[in-house]
Amino acid sequence: MRQGWFGAISIAVPALLAAQTGRGPYARIAVLRPLDGKTVEFEAGYLRHLEWHRQARDPWAWYGWSIWGGDRYRWFVYATFGHSATSLDSAVAPADDERDNVLNVAPHVEWVTNGLYEFLPDLSRGAGVPPPTARLEFTAVELVPGSAKAFEAALAAGRSRLQRQTLWFRMVAGGDTPRFVRLRPQPSLSAVLGSAGEQELPEGVKSLVAKTTVEIWTLRPTMSLGLEAAGRP
Repeated sequence: MRQGWFGAISIAVPALLAAQTGRGPYARIAVLRPLDGKTVEFEAGYLRHLEWHRQARDPWAWYGWSIWGGDRYRWFVYATFGHSATSLDSAVAPADDERDNVLNVAPHVEWVTNGLYEFLPDLSRGAGVPPPTARLEFTAVELVPGSAKAFEAALAAGRSRLQRQTLWFRMVAGGDTPRFVRLRPQPSLSAVLGSAGEQELPEGVKSLVAKTTVEIWTLRPTMSLGLEAAGRP
């Protein structure tokens, strides 16, 4: 019986790890707002929560950004990219994760959004996992109802003209649809400003867009986990 038990463990553990690390097009992007006067407590609690992930040997890479430019100034974003649907079903110890999150993070923040997104390679230049650059230009595009297919077709037609890494994602769940987001990793603020002329969407999609929001995010390496391999194929 003991041999059978160890045999089952030797099969189950690699299978679980394979499920957790399965590559795919899906990303989770969540936004939270530290409560007034609670930024120090939030950051300390979030670091404790990341340590839980580290101790649990979480194979996922978790990005942490502070919003530097935009109406949501100083809000915090955490995200993970490059997952298959199966890997999203196989996160590390979800109940324990939630318990630790409630203990260390929840008392100090307002949870704002938690979205599931699908990477769109036919509209993008680059892979679906952004490199961990110092800055990130984030653009959210909300469309008029029924215009998603026309919007995607217009972006696909202009894909060959993209000059820099440009990653488009379609929101699957987490808010009003249709909604798309564009991530443009940048090494510095000057690089963001130098490419400001490329922020404009193609002329042909303007009638399809209800609202566009552009923000600049700053990477927080100490509030991230597993970024050493992030962005690699």
